[in-house]
Amino acid sequence: MNAPTATVVSFVRHAHSPYVPDAERARGLSEQGRRAAARVTTHLGPVADVVVTSPYERAKATVEGVADVAEVPLIVDEDLRERELAGNHVEDFDGAVEHLWANPTDSYPGGESHVEAQARGVAAIERLLDAYPGRHVVVGTHGTLLALILNEFDPRYGYEFWSGLSMPDVYEATFLDGNLLGVVRTWVPEDERRAETDTVAETDDA
Repeated sequence: MNAPTATVVSFVRHAHSPYVPDAERARGLSEQGRRAAARVTTHLGPVADVVVTSPYERAKATVEGVADVAEVPLIVDEDLRERELAGNHVEDFDGAVEHLWANPTDSYPGGESHVEAQARGVAAIERLLDAYPGRHVVVGTHGTLLALILNEFDPRYGYEFWSGLSMPDVYEATFLDGNLLGVVRTWVPEDERRAETDTVAETDDA
């Protein structure tokens, strides 16, 4: 009998997108975000077996190139959308988010609690693990939902992890029999790449 094979899920937090009030689903990427999305394509296109995304335009635009290179369909899953903070614009966004991380069953009018968003996000990932065992699945999603999904499996992924995410960001999670074996960040933001290049250049000149 063959041993079970691990499934790899690369969670992709979308690239930079200009904030537009009341346009959560439709707002796309900035020019900076489009350049970064091209790097995501180079990074994940050669290894992706399946590409699934949030329905929000900024998430789709970040991973659609991956699907093109991998020659697979771009699958849209409504449950991978971002946690809905509130029905209307929230003035103190950072304070509201910090409050929800500290009080995961709370919600603002018209919004979701972290418990609610986490439940649908985890259910979406469990469906993918069942459907694509042993495959490399790329998931285009959002910062809060990404953190909430990982938090379900490991409580170390919380507010501080969320606040440290870049746009875009990529975390590779390995699952076996529905259990999380480990998570590795595989993305190097542009500013860190430049810093590494500068360090190498200084070393070469020394």
